[in-house]
Amino acid sequence: MENQTVNEGKTTAIISYITWIGTLIAFIMNNGKKNSFASFHIRQMIGLSLFSLANSFIIGRFAGYWVTGAIGMGLFVLWIIGFIGAIQGEEKKVPLIGDLFQDWFKGIA
Repeated sequence: MENQTVNEGKTTAIISYITWIGTLIAFIMNNGKKNSFASFHIRQMIGLSLFSLANSFIIGRFAGYWVTGAIGMGLFVLWIIGFIGAIQGEEKKVPLIGDLFQDWFKGIA
C-alpha cells in the first residue's frame, strides 16, 4: 500500500478500534474523503464488534459463561492483532475471519 495513503488514514484506522463509538466516528471521518487503509480497518472492527455482540447476547444465552468468556478472550486477541496492525500501518487481517469481514462489508466504508 502506498505510504501516503497509510499516513492519511492511520489516525482514522486507530480510532476505529476504540469501542463501537470509535468505529462510528471513524466511519463518519472516512465518509467524506475515502481512504482505503482506514476503510480496511473499519471493516475489520465492524466485524469484530458484531461478533462480540453475537457472543454476548446469542452465544451467552445458550452456551453459558465459560464458552462466552473463552470466545470473548479470543475476540480480544483478534482485536489486539488488528489494533497493532493499524498502529504499524499494515493491512493485517485478523486471523480466521478477516477475509470474511472484508468480503461481507465491502460496501461499507
